[in-house]
Amino acid sequence: MPVSGFTKNDFNVFTIDGLDERMEALKEHVRPKLEELGKEFTPTLSSLTGEEMFYHVAKHARRTKNPPKDTWVAFAANSRGYKMMPHFQIGLWESHVFIWFALIYEAPDKEAFGKVLEKNADFIYKQIPADFVWSTDHTKPDTIKHDELSRDELLSMFSRLQTVKKAEILCGYQVPRERAIKLSPDDLAKMIDGVFKTLIPLYKMA
Repeated sequence: MPVSGFTKNDFNVFTIDGLDERMEALKEHVRPKLEELGKEFTPTLSSLTGEEMFYHVAKHARRTKNPPKDTWVAFAANSRGYKMMPHFQIGLWESHVFIWFALIYEAPDKEAFGKVLEKNADFIYKQIPADFVWSTDHTKPDTIKHDELSRDELLSMFSRLQTVKKAEILCGYQVPRERAIKLSPDDLAKMIDGVFKTLIPLYKMA
């Protein structure tokens, strides 16, 4: 099934005021595209990871007043949820598309994963492409480019994962909205595929 590309309208959803109004627009414009991406990339990720993967489109169901500032589809080896597991995400903020490998604060094995990352820091530092980015908080759009990180700064992120309860680690690629709306569906799919292949070693470490 072909995926649809993202349009200006998809990004503009995040400028709509009011929880109900924004949720309505998300359901209408963005969620069908995330469903498509979920169906398209679940088999790919199952094959790359060697595990049966399931996709989960964000429903933002617990929100009562603040409209969501981003939305996504997540992929994990669990049919019931993804937050407790190492997982992958494709999604968007008003400013960009993101493609992530993520281990967020709900995951119980963060300390063990932090140790594995620390042990493999040299490999990770060399293998992650210069234009990929890191984040330590999935609720904020800010990231740090890999080529602007020193090895020690990377190590300190890995160490924080072991000691701080709310710590998170995300690594992936961002596409600014102006570039994203020009990508054909085919180019978008190829890009996502390439990013996931690059991130698989991190998933396998987790």
